[in-house]
Amino acid sequence: MFPFRFVEVYPKGKDIDDHLSLFLCVANPQSLRLGWKRRASYSFVLLNHSGKELSRKSGWGFPKALPLKQLPEAGLEKNKLIVKVEVKVVEVVDQADVTGKETCDCSGFRVLDSQVLSLSWIFVKHPDFAVNVKQKNQRVKTTYINILLDLIETLNKPPHSISETELSNAQGELIDLTEVGFKLDWLKIKLDEVSLERKKSNGEDTQVQELEEHIKNLNLELDKEKAKSATSAAKVLSMEQTVSELNDEVLNLKDELNKEKGKSNTSAAKVWSMEQTVLDHKDELNKKKREFAAKVLSLEQTVWYLEDVLNNEKGKSDTCAAKVLALEQTVLDLKDELNKEKVKSAKVWSLEQTVWNLKDELNKEKVKSAKVLTLEQTVLDLKYELNKEKGVVSSWEVLDYA
Repeated sequence: MFPFRFVEVYPKGKDIDDHLSLFLCVANPQSLRLGWKRRASYSFVLLNHSGKELSRKSGWGFPKALPLKQLPEAGLEKNKLIVKVEVKVVEVVDQADVTGKETCDCSGFRVLDSQVLSLSWIFVKHPDFAVNVKQKNQRVKTTYINILLDLIETLNKPPHSISETELSNAQGELIDLTEVGFKLDWLKIKLDEVSLERKKSNGEDTQVQELEEHIKNLNLELDKEKAKSATSAAKVLSMEQTVSELNDEVLNLKDELNKEKGKSNTSAAKVWSMEQTVLDHKDELNKKKREFAAKVLSLEQTVWYLEDVLNNEKGKSDTCAAKVLALEQTVLDLKDELNKEKVKSAKVWSLEQTVWNLKDELNKEKVKSAKVLTLEQTVLDLKYELNKEKGVVSSWEVLDYA
């Protein structure tokens, strides 16, 4: 911000990133007397270094006076921009006895002087909220603005302090203002937030009431218990007496304990002497332990060596064991085969025996056959001799020996 006597300039915008912002303001307003006022018409004029007018705006302030993207097109020299303010004072009010009902124009709306600041900030934050308002009657427009400012004031109160009636009226007023052209989405969001907060607050109030009721019930129970306890005061007194007696016994025991502590102090020297003797024995024992540890270490090394040898032998024996296992499995397989062959052999022997028997029968038959053959040959020889004798062999004389 560059401070001038009556002008504030925001080269990179105020609440807006892409525009130059300009505002006319009063220097040192705290030093002015109550009721100080100036009615004036004024405008902002933007010029380049050569005096060429780039823009002209009438009004007390403009968040969007000039788009920043237009500055390079304006032909600025040495990156300089001239801001010229034309002010014409039309009325001076300097007395302290003002009525407080004076009005002035604020962006086309006639409002009280006390309302100018509030309405001006609305235009700064929401420049286009009234662009769609077509109403020309100034009194009606003033009524709208008064409703809007009252609505904003209501919604700015703590949610829990807003009554249900006020909230309902606020919703109706927001609808009415929207219907006549005001763009109040931002105010509707605020109204929704207030409604939600109020619901939460009511819920919390309900919980508080429930807790208060619970506390009240607990107090009633407490009063009942107190009444019961009053009836048992004698028992309490008896218990207190018992506690007092126990305290006396504790004190007596403490005295006895202190006496025993005194006795134990007299025997501290003996205890120290015994402790010293124990320490000496410990030293001797540690010496023996060290000697024994050397022997143990030697024995452990021997054991480690023997374990290595044993592991090597185990490795060899594992190999032999594998071979033995394989051989045993082979023997088992061969035994199975042998048993199978034995079964087969029994069958073969039976067959051989049968063959031998058949051979014996055959030989016997062969002997018989040889005799038959001899007889047949003899018969044939006799037939031959007979035929020679007869000279003719009849067909009925042929013998069939088949």
